[in-house]
Amino acid sequence: MLHTHHLHAHLLFLSPHSHTASFPFPSRTTTSHSPRFHVTSIRRGSSSLSFRNRGRGSILNSVANGGTEHQKQPVNRAYPFHEIEPKWQRFWEHNRTFRTPDDDIDTTKPKYYVLDMFPYPSGAGLHVGHPLGYTATDILARYKRMQGYNVLHPMGWDAFGLPAEQYAIETGTHPKLTTVRNINRFRTQLKSLGFSYDWDREISTIEPDYYKWTQWIFLQLLKRGLAYQAEVPVNWCPALGTVLANEEVIDGVSERGGHPVIRKPMRQWMLKITAYADRLLEDLDDLDWPESVKEMQRNWIGRSEGAEMEFCILDSDGKERDEKIIVYTTRPETIFGATYLVVAPEHSLLPSLVSIAQSKHVEDYVDLATRKSDLERTELQKEKTGVFTGCYAKNPANGEAIPIWVADYVLGGYGTGAIMAVPAHDSRDYDFALKYDAPISWVIMPDGKSVDFGKAFIGEGIIVNSSNTLVGLDINGLSSKEAALTVIEWAEKSGKGKRKVNYKLRDWLFARQRYWGEPIPVIFIDDSGETVPLCETELPLILPELDDFSPTGTGEPPLSKAVSWGKTADSLSGRPATRETNTMPQWAGSCWYYLRFMDPHNSKELVGKTKERYWGPVDVYVGGAEHAVLHLLYARFWHKVLFDIGVVSTKEPFQCVINQGIILGEVQYMACRDQDGNLISADSTDLLNEHKLEIIPAEKAMKSGDSFVLKENPNIRLHARTHKMSKSRGNVVNPDDVVSEYGADSLRLYEMFMGPLRDSKTWSTSGIEGVHRFLGRTWRLIVGSPLSDGTFKDRTVSVDEEPTIEQLRCLHKCIAKVTEEIEGTRFNTGISAMMEFLNAAYKWDKHPRSVIEAFVLLLSPYAPHMAEELWSRLGHTKSLACVPFPKANPTYLKDSTVVLPVQINGKTRGTIEVEETCTEEEAFVLASRDEKLSKYLHGQSVKKRIYVPGKILNVVLDRKNIQVGVQ
Repeated sequence: MLHTHHLHAHLLFLSPHSHTASFPFPSRTTTSHSPRFHVTSIRRGSSSLSFRNRGRGSILNSVANGGTEHQKQPVNRAYPFHEIEPKWQRFWEHNRTFRTPDDDIDTTKPKYYVLDMFPYPSGAGLHVGHPLGYTATDILARYKRMQGYNVLHPMGWDAFGLPAEQYAIETGTHPKLTTVRNINRFRTQLKSLGFSYDWDREISTIEPDYYKWTQWIFLQLLKRGLAYQAEVPVNWCPALGTVLANEEVIDGVSERGGHPVIRKPMRQWMLKITAYADRLLEDLDDLDWPESVKEMQRNWIGRSEGAEMEFCILDSDGKERDEKIIVYTTRPETIFGATYLVVAPEHSLLPSLVSIAQSKHVEDYVDLATRKSDLERTELQKEKTGVFTGCYAKNPANGEAIPIWVADYVLGGYGTGAIMAVPAHDSRDYDFALKYDAPISWVIMPDGKSVDFGKAFIGEGIIVNSSNTLVGLDINGLSSKEAALTVIEWAEKSGKGKRKVNYKLRDWLFARQRYWGEPIPVIFIDDSGETVPLCETELPLILPELDDFSPTGTGEPPLSKAVSWGKTADSLSGRPATRETNTMPQWAGSCWYYLRFMDPHNSKELVGKTKERYWGPVDVYVGGAEHAVLHLLYARFWHKVLFDIGVVSTKEPFQCVINQGIILGEVQYMACRDQDGNLISADSTDLLNEHKLEIIPAEKAMKSGDSFVLKENPNIRLHARTHKMSKSRGNVVNPDDVVSEYGADSLRLYEMFMGPLRDSKTWSTSGIEGVHRFLGRTWRLIVGSPLSDGTFKDRTVSVDEEPTIEQLRCLHKCIAKVTEEIEGTRFNTGISAMMEFLNAAYKWDKHPRSVIEAFVLLLSPYAPHMAEELWSRLGHTKSLACVPFPKANPTYLKDSTVVLPVQINGKTRGTIEVEETCTEEEAFVLASRDEKLSKYLHGQSVKKRIYVPGKILNVVLDRKNIQVGVQ
């Protein structure tokens, strides 16, 4: 992988100022500007190993202890980050360096709104995976600021949610206390990493000043018929007496206690997102989002074109009843092949379809289906099950009586809750038909190809066996597409059906039977049950204080316990009323927070129009791919509603979305022990079944070819694997420990250097040690080596001299590369360019101030603490946060050197790198100094030189004087 190559190529650094590597230790007497260090010199070859073992042990011990303990022993530091970083964090906070002006902003300047996805402040705090996206957005924010943009880079908290409420139920601690404590911890951790957030704009969804506007948006949805109530199935746990969220149900039982969970219809608030399905689909095309995310949204919306067809229900005598089953199909051309119907267990007509003989079987089956989630029911790999209802329907195309089954792979919420089964041309129907011996009728044949009757043919072809003159329908010989149009036309003329566009997208269930959420601003009139929205002047409707947050046991939400709060009166009529006791889901507050950041202190509007027109839409939105559907889809829906009512001026909220990869835990190496206790290879399936795996410490493993082996016995092959960081696996790395050990700049730099931002990556403590050494080298290049007493100079070793052409070329190539890679969010290769510059700079005798200052500015978005300190030591009194970012001069980007082949007596002996304008004498001198060529020229008599500029140098020696043994 790219980042592994970089680690080997660039990170194993030693001090160039001596033959020993210097690793400073912090002294007890230090100052901010002149840190004092004890210096330990270690011989080359052992320095990096000594440093690595000490650092790696500390971090790994922290992981083993849950990330809560820091090592007490002193640690080697490549530079005084432990003093630099707190100093500049205090400076930024005191001076509000990153504050974006609110009312007095210069709108003639370009804007750049870069946003992280709203974090939920969990009790666990940050792990090292969180800063990956945060660092990327911070680099972009700092870079754009230096380019003269007005930058909006805020942070806030998606603070309502289930974990805090669960903790409250278990401990009796009010969820607000827990949430505020968690927020404070998150904020401290984020500030310790030097992110340039505008903390004056900090918002939290649990604050009434914020959720007032969440409630206001709900009222606008209600006014426009986009919010309504319906009976929908929920996860009901009788033993716990509560409704459970989907994430609280595992394999049909409650996560807490393992109690059975059933699907039970309850009154719920719904949001009519389906009314915006077409716009949500069409507007995806104009967005700069990952194609995978857009495709996930397209699939989730699931637009399909087909037909609704009517099947008359037959009574026990085979006569048509007044009732009809309406099915939706995307393949109307297959209607002659429909050999049975399937209805969902929750279909409204099911009770009227069941015969006396089948009632017990159907009742048991439906009860079993209520215990499954929609995902379990529709899983493609699962075995299909169903029960015959005892009833038949008439196929409108061929007039045949076909059986009606109930099966859980059909969902009541999709289409009409019923399907016509065509087993010859649908894989699910085919499997079902084989299992229950249902008829299979082939009505499509592949054009010019033979058909495999051992499986369903799901493709298009030529229609066969599809003619009935009695009803006036004959589609034999037509292509699938022609036949589909013909069937729809026939159905509409005969009254048997109609053309229909359908969506997989369901309306949004917008209620939770929980306490910790936004109250829904409606009341119900006691004597009539009428639903009445609160007046906007009554907002915010404050969440009441409760001492008991536990479920009621009856299905009523916990807010029903707030009796005095729940009893109220209609403000207009004065009639007694009862408040809604359901709360909004956690998604509500995160649907529109990006708008509030534009105008966080506005008490009169959700967002001011002038500010929204300037800042919208979000230019770059960074977060995990797990939010590809729900959060992003819900936010887009709300934004379009707000667009329709004139609150926002853009059709979409987020112009560019970037999904960062995840950071996996360190590689685990595993072997087995046999019955005698001996280690054996862990690459045999049989052995894995008989023996337990044992984790092997990383230092005992080594790479051998494409696999890993035990160092002390290479015949024992190890199984190497990585896992997502989780507390249960004990592989969570706490960023607090990394910052303590290596500094925030090292963590920031390493997370960007691990590999491409969008890829998943494996954490490696040895890797962070490498970038830490890079920063140490940068420090020593600019500040100089420690003095004899261990201190560093207050300023730098740069000189006020004009740089050479070579230095300018080196600098401007670095500027061009870093700029290009930041713009392309390829931060890892931008860091590589700075490492290459540093390697070159160490070969210079002098370091001109102008070159060093430009390099410090290049480094600043990545390692802002060190850059600020170096900028200060270079003699500047103000922060570099808004100093113009360096621009590459094209003059110095042209490669003016050529590789010149050198021949000795007509034989090519090597090459030298020369300027394009190099003279013959200059080329000869360079050849004479070249380590490889000099052995052919030293002490020799030159007869003549043949030089073609830019092409070749041929040195002809006087053969009479050629020393023996040279050639």
